[in-house]
Parts: sequence; C-alpha cells; structure tokens
Amino acid sequence: MSGGYNRALVEHLLPAVWDSEAAYGMKIDTLPDADMPRGYRDPKKGSPLFAHLADVRHGYVHADLTLVERTSLVLRYGLDMAYEEIAATRGVRKQSAQEATERAVGKLTAHLNGERYIDGYDAEISYEDAA
Repeated sequence: MSGGYNRALVEHLLPAVWDSEAAYGMKIDTLPDADMPRGYRDPKKGSPLFAHLADVRHGYVHADLTLVERTSLVLRYGLDMAYEEIAATRGVRKQSAQEATERAVGKLTAHLNGERYIDGYDAEISYEDAA
C-alpha cells in the first residue's frame, strides 16, 4: 500500500469493494473530460484507479476494524443505506451509526497510509501520545 490516501478518496472508492461494476462509472481526476480535445498521452503514466481499488479492498480485510465498523461500511457503501437506515438496522441512534461509519473510514484511511488512527470520538490524545 502506497499511502497518500485521504478520507474523500477512500469514501469514493469504497462502493467498488462490493460492486466491481461501480469502478466503471468512477471519474479519474487526472484525465480530461470526454468532450475535451486530447493531446499526447504517455502510456507510462496510467491511472492509479485499479491500484487504489486493490489497496482499499486489501485494507478493508486487514485494517483493525471492529465488527460494528465493518458492518457500518458494508451497509453505507456496499448497500448504499442512509444513516437512518443503518441506525434502524443496528438498533442504535443515527448519530451512533454515523460515528461508527466515520470512525471506520478514518481507521481504513490511516491503515492505507501506514499511520496510527487517532479517534476524536473516544478520548483526547495529548501531543506526547500522538508522537
């Protein structure tokens, strides 16, 4: 895994973990729009999309996620459920469902970057602990 991942990119790629056809509709930011004229294209500089997808799939399996966090990711990004639906399915408040999902995305992003995840929901971390 290469690093350089952020929450937005991970959230964008997560639906393709469970639905491989979702990758075909993803916009690659480095390519021009279809209606724009194309210039010279260097085949050595291909799109990292499928490498990112492989990293996210691998990260989902190997990241330190709880069962609740894994379930939240599947419900939110695999089944495209709203937080209210996730809360009803799990029998919790909407806020709890949202926090578990956001924490899971944060843990996955940190795992992909090879960093330690620092959770803002559970406890405050001192500067000495974060170092």
